[in-house]
Amino acid sequence: MDLFNYRRRETVEVHIGDTPLGGANPVRLQSMTNTSTMDTGASVAQTLRIARAGGEYVRLTTQGVREAENLKEINAGVRAAGCLVPLVADVHFNPRVADVAALYAEKVRINPGNYVDAARTFKHLEYTDEEYAGELERLEARFVPFLRICRENHTAIRIGVNHGSLSDRIMSRYGDTPEGIVESCMEFLRICVKEQFTDVVVSIKASNTVVMVRSVRLLVDAMEREGMAFPLHLGVTEAGDGEDGRIKSAVGIGALLADGLGDTVRVSLSEAPEAEIPVARKLVDYVMRREGAMMIPGLAAEGFDWLRPVRRETVAVRDIGGGHVPVVVADRMDLASAGRLKDFSPHPDFRPDYVYCGRELPSAADREEGVAYIVDADVWTGEEGTFPAFPYNMLPFVGGCRAELKFLFLTYGALDEEVRACLRLHPEVVVISQSGHQNRLGEHRALIHELTREGLRNPVIVFQQYAHSQEEKEDFQIESAADMGALLFDGLCDGVYLYNNGTLDHRDIDATAFGILQAARLRTSKTEYISCPGCGRTLYDLQDTLARIKAATSHLKGLKIAVMGCIVNGPGEMADADYGYVGAARGKVSLYKKKECVERNIPAEEAVERLLRLIRENGDDPEYQA
Repeated sequence: MDLFNYRRRETVEVHIGDTPLGGANPVRLQSMTNTSTMDTGASVAQTLRIARAGGEYVRLTTQGVREAENLKEINAGVRAAGCLVPLVADVHFNPRVADVAALYAEKVRINPGNYVDAARTFKHLEYTDEEYAGELERLEARFVPFLRICRENHTAIRIGVNHGSLSDRIMSRYGDTPEGIVESCMEFLRICVKEQFTDVVVSIKASNTVVMVRSVRLLVDAMEREGMAFPLHLGVTEAGDGEDGRIKSAVGIGALLADGLGDTVRVSLSEAPEAEIPVARKLVDYVMRREGAMMIPGLAAEGFDWLRPVRRETVAVRDIGGGHVPVVVADRMDLASAGRLKDFSPHPDFRPDYVYCGRELPSAADREEGVAYIVDADVWTGEEGTFPAFPYNMLPFVGGCRAELKFLFLTYGALDEEVRACLRLHPEVVVISQSGHQNRLGEHRALIHELTREGLRNPVIVFQQYAHSQEEKEDFQIESAADMGALLFDGLCDGVYLYNNGTLDHRDIDATAFGILQAARLRTSKTEYISCPGCGRTLYDLQDTLARIKAATSHLKGLKIAVMGCIVNGPGEMADADYGYVGAARGKVSLYKKKECVERNIPAEEAVERLLRLIRENGDDPEYQA
């Protein structure tokens, strides 16, 4: 694994209809219909919309044999419209459905958590080694006939593990761990290898980006150790909608793409399926710009473990580094240079920790309470609540400055012996890492690893620069989230500093920085919604319900609320949420507190209000007064 230079992982090519995957093929994009698979017309129409948007595979849910058989009609309708996009059947709970779907779809996705094992009940099961081996034999006995059907019909498969639906068998032996997630996948892959079946795609998904990224890294390592090179499908499941869904997806998927992992991508949004494709296109195209970048001669720090990273040890300087959550530095230099700092109104919910304003410090009356200000070192006067920033060419003046906290803008190429000596003598200096490299992730990594190799424990804030207009806000969010993801998961970052040389509103920039930190599970600043994208299994109006729940609960900072269309991943993904809202039957909803179902089969029209009541009864709505 080269941490500093982009190189796409080599995989075998998988044949999926007329659109091969992996090998030398580009990263493919896909989405999933949310129509009933028994509604041929609606499913065909939505498949065509996804394909026109740029989707290269379209997945459809197949709850039962009837739905699997109707794929024949949907496939015929899509082909009659002149569209060759491969169809993918999504199967849970019933292996017989997978057998039928393999006759009519170009690929079948099965979930190891419920393909042969019973649906998850959170029961701890005890197995002897012999009993466990017997369970694996039972799995193989059922899986091999399916592989034979796929081989005869030239149908590819996806082994798609979801964190939220690990079987009780896996949970009992491995716990709710990335290692258990990986083993759930490897059990099936070993059978594929034994049977010499190679048209296999692999995915590991979770709503928790930390679990998702770590699990995929571990999976790649496990496959390499066993001589496997199957391509990867990437996605953050239940990412939500709107800006949060985009940022969360870009943080998780972007972190893996940036390290050369991933052959097909789905951005799972609680929106119309065709809306997912342009977001995925932007994300993939942005990361692929790193191909052919100039070589970065970085060296990994001793003890750094890409598979199981921990946060880099740093000294605490004021509230930066040490055990503090990563800070947000906002840039107001353009306002300062125009003499308009007093006109700035910060985002009411996302107030930065530090504001860099260049050479123009706002008057005391114009400063925001609780915000520290950074000014250029040569105009810093020592005023309380302000701190100096030094460019590299002012390094000799760092030692003479008596500030308790100093900032030093630094690039990897400028890290010479003089800089090392200065940082060694001045632990109160916080490095602001800058990069203009085509692969800025690699250069940021190289600088921070080199500091660690030298035993320097100065905190590091990562500076990322963009140039977007207000109309390009989505591009800014996707790009900055993708650039920050791997650095945050690697534990290399003590702060985020996003700068945009364009017309993008400063409040949107600040909100994006906080959104990135929350998506990476490093700092909570708002309510988090774990919301599935919806599919043919969804048992209520997901988008409308999510909007109503968000409108009523968005003030509950730090609370995690899961909104799930059906039971497939519901209780499992909700183990990470405080409250859950899950489709139980057509027009019926069940409510959960953590993973415990507390109210069953509530009429959908009453369920949102009952959820709010549950939250209030448990004392989790501080604004509510009985």
